[in-house]
Amino acid sequence: MVGIVAFGAYLPRYRLERKEIAKAISWINPPTLGFASGEKTVANYDEDAITLAVAASRNALSSISLPDEKMFIYAASTSFPYAERLNAAIISEALGYGEVSSTADFSGSSRAGTAALIAGLNAIQSGDTSWGIVTAGEVRKTKPGSTDEFLQGDGGATVVLGREKVIASFRGSLSISGDFPSPLRESSKSFPRLWEERWIRDEGFMKIIPSAVKSYLARHDLSPSNFRFLIYPCHYPREHGIIGKMAGFSDEQIFNPLLVQVGDTGAAHTLVLLAAALEECQPADEILLVGYGSGVDLLHFKATELIREIRPVRSLESLLLRKAPISYQKFLAFREVLEVETGLRGEFQAETPLSVMWRNRKAILGLVGSRCLRCGVPQFPPQRICVIAECQAVDAMEPYNFSKKKAVVFSYTGDNLAFSYDPPQIYGLIDFEEGGRMMLDFTDCALEDLKVGMGVELSFRRKYHDRHRGIHTYFWKAIPMVN
Repeated sequence: MVGIVAFGAYLPRYRLERKEIAKAISWINPPTLGFASGEKTVANYDEDAITLAVAASRNALSSISLPDEKMFIYAASTSFPYAERLNAAIISEALGYGEVSSTADFSGSSRAGTAALIAGLNAIQSGDTSWGIVTAGEVRKTKPGSTDEFLQGDGGATVVLGREKVIASFRGSLSISGDFPSPLRESSKSFPRLWEERWIRDEGFMKIIPSAVKSYLARHDLSPSNFRFLIYPCHYPREHGIIGKMAGFSDEQIFNPLLVQVGDTGAAHTLVLLAAALEECQPADEILLVGYGSGVDLLHFKATELIREIRPVRSLESLLLRKAPISYQKFLAFREVLEVETGLRGEFQAETPLSVMWRNRKAILGLVGSRCLRCGVPQFPPQRICVIAECQAVDAMEPYNFSKKKAVVFSYTGDNLAFSYDPPQIYGLIDFEEGGRMMLDFTDCALEDLKVGMGVELSFRRKYHDRHRGIHTYFWKAIPMVN
């Protein structure tokens, strides 16, 4: 049996109320006032498509143990930081699978997430591998005053595929390609070009999706009554429900698209909704999943008896409840749409030594240090000679992954002189439960959230963006566990 063995989503902490967007910019485009309700998820300044995919993958993988053998990691996004550097390879290193994984990027349309999912299922069915990860993350830039600015949110999701302990079996798929030319974005441009919105709704979403769903049902002699959920994207709230009814499904079957709380998360959106639906599924429930963009992908899954046993550490409900407000101006600065004064400290950026990054990729991207085989003390960065004065064993080390270990705050500082898009810059020392101490930046928190001795978790984040040279550098940061 081939199908899903684990799943998990990730939503950023920040939320932007759409009425704040309307107050600031709807004067230029009054019709957008109709979208000024609810809120949308906003990635932190140190988050991008890669870090969201890593966070979602860690959430999914936390519920299972997988063999250290050949596998694949397929990553999907239309907002990858790199056009020419494999983004999936960075994700693979961060997850600790750099030496055993086959990696590939999927992009080009919001259907990239389901295209990657179909490719992963086909790879397992062919016998090339026994398991793999399909992940998606999206942090898109939107032009101020545009409809997209109101409707698009940031998020990530991951589905782990395999042959054993399947919680949702794969029943079939259908893909239809069509060059529906909206949205479109030239590779050198930051913002997409959109055609008239009524045409996008009426000729795109409302014709293409129902037609494809009906075609799949007819081809396999199925009816809407066979399914617990129909999942599909459409970022126009009113038209979303109409699409499902046009295909013959009831309100109860049409899965909540999360437009009011999250927004449309692009290539990640169908996978985010799939993760949410799997949390609600019971054995024998069936799901019809639709990916849309330059055509349609349909995937059919059926929950097994194991569906009750696997849940991500963070449910979608808990991710929705974990939130903090953000201002419209800060949102623009985080997206590098609004140029802000960084001061002299923010202007200086030493060139990233790519050769050093390659040689130390396990330490930098995977947070892999070493542990002394003689005295048992974990150490970072990796050492040849034990740092413990009473030991000082030479070449008696084993790899040790700090990213999965529990830790607490030893000390912290809020620095108002160092530049940060989210001041003050907060950093400090953390002590690991099994031994080892490390200085890290803190993120997703305010200074008053921190307390010596409190628990922290580690999160893969963008350390900085060298805009002049086009380099994104990643490392790990600490997030306080706030009740």
